[in-house]
Amino acid sequence: MNAVRRAALALSSTAFGLGLGLLAAAGPAAAQGPGANGYPGKPIRVIVPFAAGSTTDIMARAISDKLSASLGQQVIVDNRGGASGTIGQQMVAAAPPDGYTLLIHSSSHTVSPWTFAKLPFDTQADFAGITPIASLANVMVISPAKGVKTLPDLLAAARAKPGSFNYASAGQGSATHLNAEKFKLAAHIEATNIPFKGSAEAVSEVLGGRVDYYFSPIAPVIGQIKDGQLLALAVGSPKRSAALPDVPTTAEAGVPGSEFNFWIGMMAPAKTPREIVKRLHDEVAKALASPEVKERFAKLGADPWTLQPEQFDQYIRDEIAANAKLVKAAGLSPQ
Repeated sequence: MNAVRRAALALSSTAFGLGLGLLAAAGPAAAQGPGANGYPGKPIRVIVPFAAGSTTDIMARAISDKLSASLGQQVIVDNRGGASGTIGQQMVAAAPPDGYTLLIHSSSHTVSPWTFAKLPFDTQADFAGITPIASLANVMVISPAKGVKTLPDLLAAARAKPGSFNYASAGQGSATHLNAEKFKLAAHIEATNIPFKGSAEAVSEVLGGRVDYYFSPIAPVIGQIKDGQLLALAVGSPKRSAALPDVPTTAEAGVPGSEFNFWIGMMAPAKTPREIVKRLHDEVAKALASPEVKERFAKLGADPWTLQPEQFDQYIRDEIAANAKLVKAAGLSPQ
């Protein structure tokens, strides 16, 4: 072998070794792709266990749009309504805990253990909290034709004729139902639940005077409140709503202990790696701070709200326990 050939082979061997070293060094980074530990490396699916166009769905889409941009992967909302949200819950509980199937649900998540005789999942053990994304006030509305102008007026009338009042709800175990039941128990009045398939039907019956009052989400009724078709007596939340700043809470209007916190939040399957949960929490928090999301939430009467994942897990545990007592006190039977 001549000197030139030997030199060329030596150079080639050195270059090959250097190339292998560079590939070994770059391999983990290449495998990781975008984000910490390679997450996300493909589109993410967000299960919403309610129909498209619902408050939960609208908020989920606002957040998902922002996450798609910040994570560099498409975040797709998948509506899987039915059975008071439990169909969507089951899908997420059974999904691989890899961060690619998430749940955006409401506070009904913590009610289902007590309103269903048997569930194919454990509401507490099978989910990892990421963060709440908003709290929303339900507003107690009544037709002006009823002649009731304030919450104390309604209380006086209900106590004067026990059992003469009824109220609408969007179904047994819904947030609108439990809000009304908590109010009824705290106020020591009698009123009959008239369940409907959803808010639209419930609002229609209150407008027509066939049902006395309804603890409605704010977005479907704010137009009727502003034009005088409905009267807002109080909000059922712990604090006033920015969408209706002049409307008192039920506690402020004379019914302490009636506060009901209706929230919407994001969860993942249990055992999802904590670094993925934390990454998602941080990205959702950034999305909630954006002017676009704040504006969209304000139109729904929603206040952005976050907790650290561990805090959200504890909040859910506490609320499951509290709802057990509320469901029992309300005399609700599991389906």
